[in-house]
Amino acid sequence: MNKGNFAKDPRAEFNPNKMGNTKKLDRKRTKSVMLRLGKYMLKYWPLFLLAIVLTLASNQLSLMGPKYSGDALDAIAAEGGVQFDIVWDNVVKMLICYLASAVLSYLLAVLMIQISQRIVYTMRRQLFEKLTSLPVGYFDTHATGDIISRISYDIDTVNSSLSQDLVQVMTSIYTVIGSLIFMWQISKPLILIFAITVPISIVFTRYRSKRVRPLFHKRSQKLGELNGYAEEMLSGCATIRAYNREDEIGGRFDRRNADAMNAYYSAEYSGAVLGPSVNFINNFSISLIMIFGGILYMFSQNGTVAAGTLFFITLGGVAQFVQYSRKFAGPINEFANILTEFQSAFSAAERVFRIIDEEPEPKDGAGAVVLGEVSGRVELQNVTFGYTPEKTILRDISVLAEPGKTIAIVGPTGAGKTTIINLLMRFYDANAGDIIVDGCKIREIQRASLRKAYTMVLQDTWLFHGTIYENIVYGKENATLEEVRAAARAARIDTYIEHLPDGYDTVLSDDGVNISKGQKQLITIARAMLSETTMLILDEATSNVDSRTEIKIQQAMSELMRGRTSFVIAHRLSTIQNADLILVLQNGQITERGTHEELLRLGGFYSTLYNSQFS
Repeated sequence: MNKGNFAKDPRAEFNPNKMGNTKKLDRKRTKSVMLRLGKYMLKYWPLFLLAIVLTLASNQLSLMGPKYSGDALDAIAAEGGVQFDIVWDNVVKMLICYLASAVLSYLLAVLMIQISQRIVYTMRRQLFEKLTSLPVGYFDTHATGDIISRISYDIDTVNSSLSQDLVQVMTSIYTVIGSLIFMWQISKPLILIFAITVPISIVFTRYRSKRVRPLFHKRSQKLGELNGYAEEMLSGCATIRAYNREDEIGGRFDRRNADAMNAYYSAEYSGAVLGPSVNFINNFSISLIMIFGGILYMFSQNGTVAAGTLFFITLGGVAQFVQYSRKFAGPINEFANILTEFQSAFSAAERVFRIIDEEPEPKDGAGAVVLGEVSGRVELQNVTFGYTPEKTILRDISVLAEPGKTIAIVGPTGAGKTTIINLLMRFYDANAGDIIVDGCKIREIQRASLRKAYTMVLQDTWLFHGTIYENIVYGKENATLEEVRAAARAARIDTYIEHLPDGYDTVLSDDGVNISKGQKQLITIARAMLSETTMLILDEATSNVDSRTEIKIQQAMSELMRGRTSFVIAHRLSTIQNADLILVLQNGQITERGTHEELLRLGGFYSTLYNSQFS
């Protein structure tokens, strides 16, 4: 397909200067992603509400454990001796609380997996539906591997964050608040230690997260580039082997792999620094609590501090406070690690939303008509087109195809032959001029109706995972087995199919890699034979078959084209000698037109091209 030199460089998607490294844009982008993910969660609000209830119950039970353990410790250190009944009573309560908390935590984890899977299912479905609605031009400018990376890796990253990190965030919030309340009840002076260490943790976390966010954008982008390159090279492995280019291709892959690895390392390293740093601050605060808590306990024991006063604390109180301080500091440390995961998830979600937000193929106009009985009269009037404003591919093309006539298009590579096909199918709209079908401009015809009026057989065959029967009836889903067999006979592929062990029920692997290119081409021709459209497009339809098979195919193609308006692109000029009109396309312009005999007598480019096949 001739699209000019306009393919988009996927690396251009990540540009720190353009993506907005300013605080305002970064906050706006993060807020937008969070709100959109929140909308997905609201669709399952009953389950999410149940998750919140389980979170509150599980963490409340977990927070009761240290209280009972402290009371048991006070009962052991009582002045009158160990009070065993109180000790065992508190130990049993503590065990019950921890066991019930563990069960509820398990149920919460299962529930969040359910919620996240439903959200991911919805996102992936919306993403795929958007991909099917995007114009063909989008896929001409975006690497297939990068798109697949967004469908798989990026959405899986979002899934991991929703199913695991979100639970930890909800747990952390309740644990921090609950622990703070319990610590306030035990000793208000010791809480002052957190007034110093917590702000330090918050400031450091905010500082690091702002530096890490762009790195995760770059990581996702580089992984997409790597996947795109790998997909491209694997699809052409036979050509690579034939030209002995394994070393060069391997070297290019190594460079892209190194870029992806470096981007991944930079993001993960910068994110990994955050957790241990915050953990050090929290451990330092716990050390201070143990030191000052021990001092207050000694003053309380020797009578310096009276019971019931602000600075009085028991041994059990110190133990409780230390446990609650760990619960208080632990989530802060976890949140620093979770924040790193969220950065990755937000970057992945943003890449997914970027496709979902792409403009779909423009809708048909309000007055767009549906093609009814199509006679097949097609006219191009002064059509000019370029895939980009900088490069014009077609210039002032005018052609009239009467119903049932065959129009052949020949010319050097890059002349714009396939571009005409793209315009006929309205994969793109002409920049100037009109294309008219049965007296109606195609801009005024519903796209689906226009495309259903054509049958296409392309040089690049496309078969899907399924039986041979299913691949042939793709052109006419309600076709009977007899109709399929008749189409296969017309395409000269019936003998091959019937000699297979499972016949028409033989399963083709993805893109039919378990059969030859010629057989794939014949099956696609059989698919076209089954169609009942009045207009036909053949783009190098016999390029993958041998000369003997080509003769048989030409006989079948003559039958296929009978009564249909046909547009044929061919490099083998022997296949178009009987065309009603042959157009010679050079540099986007029609330089010669006429029948085979007329063009030979003209002695121009066509004559030279035709005679070169025999020299």
